[in-house]
Amino acid sequence: MNPIPPSGPPKLSRNAVVGLAFAIALDTGLQILWKLAVTDLPDEPTLWRTAAAMLHQPLFLLVGALMLGQACNWVVVLDHADLSYAHAITSLSYVTVAAISVVSLGETISAAQAAGIALILAGVWCVGKSGHQGALSPASEPAP
Repeated sequence: MNPIPPSGPPKLSRNAVVGLAFAIALDTGLQILWKLAVTDLPDEPTLWRTAAAMLHQPLFLLVGALMLGQACNWVVVLDHADLSYAHAITSLSYVTVAAISVVSLGETISAAQAAGIALILAGVWCVGKSGHQGALSPASEPAP
């Protein structure tokens, strides 16, 4: 007797959910810190002045560390979720960056930007409803 197949899309593992949330947090922090770090760069940038200023700005070291952490986290996330699904879900970082920029940095959001945020949220909702595909099991792999 065959078991009843599960209904709906496959569920994400706990590791995938945590990794995706961490990816959104890392990307949000990275973008905000990058913005704060570049505000202290010289107004008349030349390659050497910019490089010297970056080496003396501790936020750039933190940005570099976050980039490294982001790359390591992606390796873990992609072990548990499809790239097409994970990339779509982590686009939520655009929304969190905009929200933090408004709340913490005093920026404003135009109507076009608000519409873009709404489209991102709608897209993530659609992708989330479709579910991730997961890795192919050996039995479901196409024959050569």
